[in-house]
Parts: sequence; C-alpha cells; structure tokens
Amino acid sequence: MLEPLRRIAAYAVCADPSGRVLLVRASQHSGTPGTWSLPGGAVDHGEDPNHTVVRETAAETGLSVAVSGLADVLADMRALPDRGITLHTDRLIYRVSVRGGTLTDRVDRPTDLARWFTLDEARGLPLRAFTARALGLPAGAADVVPDEAPEFPSFNAVPGPDGLHRAQRFAAYAVATDPEGRVLLTRVSDGYPGAGCWHLPGGGTDYGEQPGAALIRELVEETGQTGRLVGLLGVASHRDAASLGPEGYPIDWHGVRAFYRVVVDQPAPPTVADVGGSTCEARWFARHELETIPAERLTEVTAEAVQAAKLT
Repeated sequence: MLEPLRRIAAYAVCADPSGRVLLVRASQHSGTPGTWSLPGGAVDHGEDPNHTVVRETAAETGLSVAVSGLADVLADMRALPDRGITLHTDRLIYRVSVRGGTLTDRVDRPTDLARWFTLDEARGLPLRAFTARALGLPAGAADVVPDEAPEFPSFNAVPGPDGLHRAQRFAAYAVATDPEGRVLLTRVSDGYPGAGCWHLPGGGTDYGEQPGAALIRELVEETGQTGRLVGLLGVASHRDAASLGPEGYPIDWHGVRAFYRVVVDQPAPPTVADVGGSTCEARWFARHELETIPAERLTEVTAEAVQAAKLT
C-alpha cells in the first residue's frame, strides 16, 4: 500500500515577447525524471501562494517574475511507487511576467534545466499532465495515476517541531447567486473558528477531488441548492497561528481557498443536510441586505470573494 499525502502548490505560466513559454525539467532527484513542467512548487505553511510562485520560479530558473493574475486551479493524483506514496496536489496556476534575472541551470536539485519553448516545441516534450492542461496542449502521460483515491482524512493536523499542531487545507467556495441577484451565505456553527459569522457555502475538498466538483457537492450538503459553475474568481490564503475548533487544542491553521462564481437557476428554501457540522444555517440575502452585514460578521474569505465578485 502506498502512503497517501496531500500538498498545495503554485506554478507560473510565463511567456516571452515572442510567445515562448518557460518550462523546467525534472532531474534524476525528482519523482518523474526527464519530464517538463511549469516552474513552481509547494506552498509553505502560512505562505501566500502568490509569494510561492515568485519564490519557486526564481529558485528554479534564476528569473524574477511578477504575478499578473490567476489562470486556473486544478487537482491531480499520482503514484510514486519508488517513494512508497500516492500524492494529491492542489495546483494554483498563475500568469506571470519576467522582471529580470538570468536563466540558470541547477545541479543536484529536483529540477535541473530551465528553457524557453514555442508551443509547437512544447507539444513534443514529455509534459506533466497539469502543464499540458495549463498550456492547452494534449494531456501528457508522464504521471502514473492510481486507479482509485485512497482514504485520507479531510482534516489532517500534525504536530510541528515546536509541539503545536499544524494543518494546511485546500478548500473551494461559492459566491452563489439566483436569478433575482440574491446571494447565498451560510452561518458558522458554535464551537468552530468564526462561530456566528456568515460564510460562503463550500469547504475542504476530498482526496482525488477536483475543486469545482467539491464545490457543487458542498453546496447541496450545506444549503440544499443545485448550482452551475460559472467561473473562477480568485484564491484567498489565511493563517490563524492558534485556531481553536472542536478539536479542543490550538492549531496553527493555514487555509488556501479557491472561490468561484456559481448560479443557482432554481433556488429553493435553504436547508442544511449536515446537521451538527460546521454550518448551522443557510440563507438567501438580497444585495441591500448583504451590504448591512457588519464586516466583523463576515469571514475573511467571504469578504474577499464578495468584493472580487463586485457584489457590494
């Protein structure tokens, strides 16, 4: 049996003035030697993914980049039998531009080469599947994909070197509206971080699950509504260094949350199916009602997402 692991990572789609894209090659020290991918890597605990993509691109290519926008969010699984693990990665794909620096090769690192390629040239390379998708090219076959997702807890806090538990969690949320323009919000149950605050419907994604599919599933479970995914609005990153929840002990919590615009074409009276969980109420708000909710009664991700959707 392969041990299941999860991580969150951020990557750069970088094009030069002639339209060539920047790719890096996996070395013999990686799990997929010889394959090519977008520059990027794992998000450190508490790190904003915007900073991750700048840091990792500089480390892997020698170039300093500036983030211009979020291009996509996706997830994938791959088996690494040589390491005894199955890895689920939530990948944030950013558009970036080069600020300066010099393209640099690396020795004895997980990636060893960085090069510019036209899309036609990239098409002939052994590309990682997520890289092919990000570039709009045929899916690569470099990854070994497990037949089914292993069991893995949706919440996984582990002791850190200082003895304090740490948890990094990826989640997907909906800025959901109906034909009348009402906005759907949920209220956080007592005993959970943000208790009593209004929150977006959604939550943590399951192992092997795509963010969009998780969002539509959570929408039904938390509110009884069937929604239609319209588009990606953004990603929020928040850290609470000593979060208190139902576990009963402080957790250094880092949440990375993608939020999407969702339309509920046939709204119904909201119902919470998961009774006793983190959601105690769901409600439709007219726009003018939304504007009257005090800022301290909205969770951080809700405030960011509502602003990004230009609802207030």
